[in-house]
Amino acid sequence: MPTGMSQPVPRATLDATFLPQDPSNPPVQWMISDGLVPYEVARATMEARVAAIADGTAGEAVWLLEHPPLYTAGTSARPEDLVEARFPVFEAGRGGQFTYHGPGQRVAYVMLDLHRRAPDVRRYVSALEAWLIGTLSAFNVTGERREDRVGVWVRRHGDEDKIAAIGIRVRRWVTFHGISLNVEPDLSHFGGIVPCGVREHGVTSLADLGLPVSMPEVDAVLRVGFEEVFGRTILSPPPERP
Repeated sequence: MPTGMSQPVPRATLDATFLPQDPSNPPVQWMISDGLVPYEVARATMEARVAAIADGTAGEAVWLLEHPPLYTAGTSARPEDLVEARFPVFEAGRGGQFTYHGPGQRVAYVMLDLHRRAPDVRRYVSALEAWLIGTLSAFNVTGERREDRVGVWVRRHGDEDKIAAIGIRVRRWVTFHGISLNVEPDLSHFGGIVPCGVREHGVTSLADLGLPVSMPEVDAVLRVGFEEVFGRTILSPPPERP
């Protein structure tokens, strides 16, 4: 093993489920938007939905979409990690540092009420990692977590690259922001930042690993994996934009 490579955490140590405490809890709305959704629009829509969930006037939801090319800065972002502002930069308000979003990357905004599950943020992040690892496994890709780095990693060429990012925020015990999985983005666009503040490793995608799968295929597998970890879903129209 190359010097400095972190040991993987066995999958058995991951929280396998994050199900609602009440089995009669309504299913999570599973929403998919076609086309590219501007980041400002997505964030405003997500903020409104999170407020409604917290107020008890809307149910839990997962919103899948793609953004036009852009960078987002989390609450721990360091100015020096913005190498070249090739695309618009947005303050995200989530945890973490700089990341890239763009076409070919599946973003899933996850809006869950932790009061209905468990008010445990660390366990929630672990469940997101388990979801991503299970999704990658369906494509015969071995995803791994790291104790010192959030996200999901794959070993290749004697090192390891990041294939999925996690960045969350919790307000009134409702989660928002979520995960991004690199399906077939332009990986050169990550060169404008130090992704998530990690300089020692690169990024990869399913296509880069030799798996040219379609976004609908990925969405179907994500949904199956989500239900294994978080419970039932129901396909719903994408949210109305403010």
